[in-house]
Amino acid sequence: MKTCRLNRLAWAAFAVAGLGACTQAATPAQSTIAPTAQVVPETADATPAALPRMTVHKTPTCGCCGSWVDHVQKAGFTVDVHDMDDLGPVKERLGVPYAKGSCHTAEVDGYVIEGHVPAEDIKRLLEEKPDARGLVLPGMPLGSPGMEVPEGRQQPYTVELVHRDGTTEPFAQH
Repeated sequence: MKTCRLNRLAWAAFAVAGLGACTQAATPAQSTIAPTAQVVPETADATPAALPRMTVHKTPTCGCCGSWVDHVQKAGFTVDVHDMDDLGPVKERLGVPYAKGSCHTAEVDGYVIEGHVPAEDIKRLLEEKPDARGLVLPGMPLGSPGMEVPEGRQQPYTVELVHRDGTTEPFAQH
């Protein structure tokens, strides 16, 4: 299982929010994205002009976050990555609900995307344009984008829509 290492402040924030620990630093093969670098989608059939630019906030050593960035790139998103040691202020500014956090936070077209949300769900959000804060996938479910394992096992998980008032409801089942 791919995991990541968090600094003490981030760990404390995640522990309070009820998350499991990220425990392994990224290897160069897991994450090759330079801090604050613009990343261009790799697939020839992607349509980056049709998708808004995404900004991802993550810790510099998180391998699963880098794998998730690869996932959204392959889906056609242009991504700016901001490596930082403390994600708490970003999560607070964007209104990630208490206990709904994960190891990375993204912003796209005025929405927050918290955690290992599949690119197809993000695209659906952008097409439907609900009056909401965004999407969350609490924790780090096995088999979600960036959390894949070689044998292909997957935990069932629910991506949630976060309403403006901070309440959530199911958005997609995987």
